[in-house]
Amino acid sequence: MEADLHVAENPSACVQPPSLSILHRLRASRERLKFIRVPNYVWCAIFTGIGGFIFGFDTGSIGPITVMPQFEAQFSPGGKHLSPTIQGLIVSCILLTASLASLFSGPLSDRISRTRTISLGASVFAVGSAIACSAKAMPQLFVGRCVAGVGEGLFLSVVTVYAVEIAPASSRGRLGSVVQLFITIGIASGYFVCYGTVRASSSLSWRVPFGVQVVVCTLFALGAPLLPHSPRWLRHIGRVSEAEAAWMRLGVGNVDAEKTDENVQRENTTKSGWWKESQQMWKKGVRTRTALGVFLMAMQQASGIDGVLYYAPVLFSQAGLSATTASFVASGVSGLVQVVCTFGVQFYADKWGRRTSMIRGGTVIGVAMLLIGTLYASGASDNAAGRWAIIILIYVFLIGFVTSWAIVTRIICSEIQPMRTRAAATSLAQCANWVVNWIVAFSTPLFLARSSSGPYFLFGCCSLFTTFVCLAFQPETKGASLEEVDKAFEEVPWKAALKRRRTRQANHSGRQRAARRENHSVEEVEMEIIDLPEVRYNDSWRYPNW
Repeated sequence: MEADLHVAENPSACVQPPSLSILHRLRASRERLKFIRVPNYVWCAIFTGIGGFIFGFDTGSIGPITVMPQFEAQFSPGGKHLSPTIQGLIVSCILLTASLASLFSGPLSDRISRTRTISLGASVFAVGSAIACSAKAMPQLFVGRCVAGVGEGLFLSVVTVYAVEIAPASSRGRLGSVVQLFITIGIASGYFVCYGTVRASSSLSWRVPFGVQVVVCTLFALGAPLLPHSPRWLRHIGRVSEAEAAWMRLGVGNVDAEKTDENVQRENTTKSGWWKESQQMWKKGVRTRTALGVFLMAMQQASGIDGVLYYAPVLFSQAGLSATTASFVASGVSGLVQVVCTFGVQFYADKWGRRTSMIRGGTVIGVAMLLIGTLYASGASDNAAGRWAIIILIYVFLIGFVTSWAIVTRIICSEIQPMRTRAAATSLAQCANWVVNWIVAFSTPLFLARSSSGPYFLFGCCSLFTTFVCLAFQPETKGASLEEVDKAFEEVPWKAALKRRRTRQANHSGRQRAARRENHSVEEVEMEIIDLPEVRYNDSWRYPNW
């Protein structure tokens, strides 16, 4: 009674005070957030993504530059439109020297390190862009573009290799796709910079984009040597203690570092000449991976992606957006769509399978290209509905590409290789990529001048053919260690699928035979337990259980 009386007199006594006030909880949450820090390997991968930005900016700006009136007045007699041949050469000449330089970037990065090769390539690209920026005649412009191509060939494939090598296996897809994210940002930036400068009446309209490349490349060249060396490269050349220190500097835990090393002792080989090291790519057990990587990187461009990116203003004008401003805006919007899609895919790059992304993405981009070609061939592009359908399908193609092939192709090419052949094989695959890229970039305006539908049918068929090859020969390598990749390539997927099907059929047949035997034995048992009448002496007929 006294206790009840005390509660009645002091009702607050039955209410327990909160253990922590709201302000205290907020302070505790803020303190916990201080311990959430981004690992250094993420920042390093983001910085190396600037190499992708440089490549993307050139891709997004060179096409619009060639159709600027000020550019045509500078380099075309009488200020007329450039011929498709000259336009194709200006756009694609950078790819020829890039493809040749990429053959040497792998062995060079094995000798002088990944970071120094990146810095050297960026420096050469800056010099080439400066030559092109100051050009007053067509030969100087071509020289500048070719010199820039040498730099691009040196750093671009090494950037992807470096990003993959510093990443833990669990984050390899996300960090490898950072380069592609920056490529799309560069493409969109190139479009919009040209959209802003095209209004200038002087030659600054086309010189400014080249000047932007000079500034960015200079900063990239100065910053690359400050990055920590790839721990895998350090271990590969025998500097084991430095490799462990590099893992710590990058912020990679011991468990992830050990998994990412992937049986380094087995990979260590006697150092030899660059030609013998390049021959390692075609030895038994590795040549299948090399061939697959080279094929995928080549067919990535055969899908027609750079034909769309380089000549986006031309394609949108052909589809009905006749005004220069409208076609430039549509090109810029396509660049923004790529950025948004690539950024969104970053969070799923290590959840979606590599093989699944290649197959699904190839189906989307192949069908989109075939539909565009069909609309042009059938004459549907002559009306407004058909032209808008073509524009929408171009965006569908871009979205399908940047969410699949654009991200996983370079990652696949790098991660399927052992350490001793990774740099060389990636460089060879990048060379094949640029050779096909040059063919597409040079021939697209010539092809479109003769047939509005032919290029789309060609690109669509190439994409679907690549999809079937991935379905038959590409194993899943997402998050796999070197040993798991070795095991995945022991048997190609189509043979494994055929074996699984035969096993299922054999098991099904075995179950059917077992069921038939069981039914037969049941019938025999039933026949054995049939009750028969008993006959006893001097007694009547009766059954036992009666």
